[in-house]
Amino acid sequence: MPTQTFLNLSDAKQERIFQALLTEFSHYSLADAQVARIVKEAQIARGAFYKYFADLTDAYHYVYHRAIMAIHEPLRALMHDNLQAADYMKFVRLFVDTAEKSRYYDLVKLHFDKNEALLSLNHAGSSIPAPYTGQQWAIQVLCHTAIKEILLHPDQSDKFLSFLEAALQRLV
Repeated sequence: MPTQTFLNLSDAKQERIFQALLTEFSHYSLADAQVARIVKEAQIARGAFYKYFADLTDAYHYVYHRAIMAIHEPLRALMHDNLQAADYMKFVRLFVDTAEKSRYYDLVKLHFDKNEALLSLNHAGSSIPAPYTGQQWAIQVLCHTAIKEILLHPDQSDKFLSFLEAALQRLV
């Protein structure tokens, strides 16, 4: 995550850097990303980049976290106790629709296609929260897997949604 030095920058400069990071990580995998392109696009010195982020992976986590938070925003209003299979199906469809229409679409697709495999679960913040039950964990894994497959293979989205719905009917 960004350093306090980054957080002390003006909103305009933070956004310019964020946009440069988003552009880089939307076009290049983490393995192929380059600080040189980012600093050129952001109009900052290379040394400044390292004052703001520990490394490329740190910068990537910052961008991806912001993207996922923005895509999840419409889902927060739909959360309630006793979710049913239809609720989870609605969440998955809304997530995919929101991602596809957002400025983060290429970033998320590239994350699932390349970057997810490059990042450890703990570093990516994907460890299982303590209050989860086995059932909740299984539902989360199924929903995220369906989202991944739909974004990577949009022509087969009906098939993945059908598989997800059948599995959720058994779990919920």
